[in-house]
Amino acid sequence: MSLFEQTPNVCGYQVVKDGEETIIYVNCTECGFYPSLEDSPNCFSKLIDKLTENPGATKVIFSQKRDIEYDNAQTLMLVEVANIYKYLLRQKQVFGYYALGGSQCNMCTDKRYTEINTDVFNLIKSDPLGAYVTAKRLMRRERIQLEKTGEDECVRCIKNYLTALNLIVKTLENTKIITLSKNYLEGYRVGDRWVYRDIFHPVIKPDFMFTKLMSNYPSHGEEIDHYTLESGTEITIFKFPDQVQYMYHMVPPEFTLSEEKYELLDMARKIMGEHKPKEEDFTDPERMREVFFNIGFDLVNELATHRKINITSKETKRLANILVRYSVGFGLIEVLLEDENVQDISINSPMGQVPIYLVHNIYDDCVTNIMPTKKESESWASKLRMISGRPLDEADPILDTELELPCASTRVSVITNPLNPTGLAYSFRRHRSKPWTLPLFIKQGMIDPIGAGLLSFLVDGTRTMLIAGTRGSGKSSFLSSLLVEIMRRYRIITIEDTLELPVSALRNLGFNIQGMKVASALGRESSEMNASEGIRSTLRLGDSSLIVGEVRSAEAVALYEAMRVGAAANVVAGTIHGDSPYGVYDRVVHDIGVPKTSFKATDILIIANPVKSADGMSRRRRVTQITEVRKHWEEDPLAEGGFGDLMTYDSKEDKLVVTDDLKNGDSDVLKSIAANIKDFAGDWEALWQNIMLRGNIKAKLVEYAEKTDNDELLEAPFVIKCNDMFHLISENVKNETGKLDTDAIYKEWVKWLDMELGKSKLRFIDEDG
Repeated sequence: MSLFEQTPNVCGYQVVKDGEETIIYVNCTECGFYPSLEDSPNCFSKLIDKLTENPGATKVIFSQKRDIEYDNAQTLMLVEVANIYKYLLRQKQVFGYYALGGSQCNMCTDKRYTEINTDVFNLIKSDPLGAYVTAKRLMRRERIQLEKTGEDECVRCIKNYLTALNLIVKTLENTKIITLSKNYLEGYRVGDRWVYRDIFHPVIKPDFMFTKLMSNYPSHGEEIDHYTLESGTEITIFKFPDQVQYMYHMVPPEFTLSEEKYELLDMARKIMGEHKPKEEDFTDPERMREVFFNIGFDLVNELATHRKINITSKETKRLANILVRYSVGFGLIEVLLEDENVQDISINSPMGQVPIYLVHNIYDDCVTNIMPTKKESESWASKLRMISGRPLDEADPILDTELELPCASTRVSVITNPLNPTGLAYSFRRHRSKPWTLPLFIKQGMIDPIGAGLLSFLVDGTRTMLIAGTRGSGKSSFLSSLLVEIMRRYRIITIEDTLELPVSALRNLGFNIQGMKVASALGRESSEMNASEGIRSTLRLGDSSLIVGEVRSAEAVALYEAMRVGAAANVVAGTIHGDSPYGVYDRVVHDIGVPKTSFKATDILIIANPVKSADGMSRRRRVTQITEVRKHWEEDPLAEGGFGDLMTYDSKEDKLVVTDDLKNGDSDVLKSIAANIKDFAGDWEALWQNIMLRGNIKAKLVEYAEKTDNDELLEAPFVIKCNDMFHLISENVKNETGKLDTDAIYKEWVKWLDMELGKSKLRFIDEDG
């Protein structure tokens, strides 16, 4: 409830202490105009009066359907003006009637007294820039007059007047507001507020939400991109001449509603606020959202009918969705996650004092125009506790979980006291709605076609693999692309403590896949099975490929048991933090405690790391090494040649290149695969041609997608179909020719692709008439 809902009082105010903040809440609910310091001299003047009484204020909020908030830096500028006004008010000996000449020269004194008190002094409260400029111009006029006059009395009056004007100018010119504006004051028209719009940028929060948003565009920003999301949210990217960080500026639909729709939302929010969801409701968040949407839809309709507001079904649905977002949802976080370009969202403490930051797919690290409040962050924490069933308190200050929203799936990490002494902080990592594929990564440059062909061959060869890299290097995404390479005839079991792999999406695409969730490695005791027991239990579930979301600690011992048992028959793969093959060995053996001999169960290490541009302004995700772990070493794989690079990253070419070992067939892992396949046994050239064939097929798919401007060809449904046809065509060619004829397979596959795209084109024409 607003501070002023019970006792409306036009322009009344309250001073509220919130931690270290002293906030002046000004009641504007009954005002007939929009409260704005930058546009309204009346608002400015009345606020200066309030600040003369409360010089310790650190924040100002005008409350009127929306909360219009001026932060600490802007408030301090206003306090400075208020203090100057109060100081000058006491200088009667300078501004007084008799100080300016009195009865000695009534005509001149009357004029000057009126000028300095009406045109300058009183103007300080509503337009300090105008007061400063007017005083400077009057001083210029009086100096010219002083040079012309020769009468002693007039000289004395002019000098007194100049002293008074000079006091105002000198007092004002060192203030922050004048300092920021000096470049704009030449030719300044008193009463023109455009300079104030350049100085004051409030953040705005409608009554029905807690998050604050700076809706005005940054005055010094250069717009470099603009796009609109499906919901109508406008996204604008700005760069600045003196900053290396871009701004991601968002204006969601709830900030562009008409006043009558704001009123509907506000009333509906108050009524729905009486119905608090219970903890058990969060066990099925999707069902809960559906219930709240239906309640909101009916409520908005009823309120609109009662208030005789015409509203369409589409508009009612829009308002109901907004209500759900700010009641049982996650507010503007959901709007951010709707943007597929957003990869990571960081929300730092203390809440209400710092904006949200994000990582954009194109523009990398950006600051946003959004600032969540303490109240909203606490609401998120409560919801995440109930959804995950995991604790978040002083005993367990870390919560790691997944969150399914209508717009996206995301991994959430939260920290609180005592780990974070300033309160709650969040990290949201957005997952793609569709599984990643190797052709998508080829298009993005993360891997080249030969590397993709090699990994496809290794997956079919049922090798054990670890994908390593730093945080944000794309490890989990790349692992999901390898899942797409597993033939749908084989069973897959995934094990994760925070669900990130696209298990549901792959199941819907016909994969025989079972997901398992285990206890978080960062959590304390819970009812969830720990990761080690989870991995061991998979060995009793029958013949399956085993995929571990992330290898963190003691479960690595169980994983290597699974590798040693299942490596000959199934793919075993996972992700782990590490930036080099030896870094992975060091972490697995020395940090986690897996025996050296067990580490040899790893066949392939795939290293993925962000690669920075020379100017440091951009990062690109790249696979930088594909390395096999050889088995002949005893103590130190690095010293004894236990790591054999198959492909390494060339920074000049910005891609993986084939090493001499791979060119010459010096690979124990590939020889091991070939030994079990009649077509490749003892024939390195045939094996290499098959790797190249797989790479060429994926490259052709990327080529067709770019030519037709149709990235759907690179998405999992079509890529899986292409992979299936590759295997079927390979089998047919072998049955017809007696061998895996690479050229014949490629020609048949391209012929099939052309036919398939032709059918798709015809379907498209039929659907569009």
